[in-house]
Amino acid sequence: MTDTHTGDTAPQPDLPTGRLQGRQVFLDTVRQAFEVAAVQGWSHITLSDADFADWPLGERAVVDALNRWAHRGRTLKMLARNYDQLRLLHPRFVQWRVTWSHLIEAHACPGASGAELPSAIGSPVWTLERLDPLRNTLVASVDAERRVALKERVNECWLKSVPSFPASQLGL
Repeated sequence: MTDTHTGDTAPQPDLPTGRLQGRQVFLDTVRQAFEVAAVQGWSHITLSDADFADWPLGERAVVDALNRWAHRGRTLKMLARNYDQLRLLHPRFVQWRVTWSHLIEAHACPGASGAELPSAIGSPVWTLERLDPLRNTLVASVDAERRVALKERVNECWLKSVPSFPASQLGL
């Protein structure tokens, strides 16, 4: 029997769980996460990474999924050391961020080390964390304890962070 509820139920089978490895697996899993977020209507998504340079955020399929996900009451929380590489490498995502700025809260934690700042996606039902961004060693999970632990680690950095990655650049 299939549960079609879109709240905080377990994710659909197309999101992997367990230990994963490889760059292509990371990219595919991130793409799948945004697609499932749109289908299931996740209330919030948290993205955390040093700079998001090697994420597929600028791909048309990811931005299309984010467009389908974006509705009133949803929030996207982003945390990075800085957003310079994201701005350079993912212009489509940057434009999406401008359009949906009212749903997005972005902070920078420039002093955070790689161990402090997780490379991860958090949601109400599933997490993906890159334990080793260089080797793309990943853990994907529906475990509530893992979600809470990841949220706590991201929040620790958030408390030391400052607002960043504005929707528009002011100045001359």
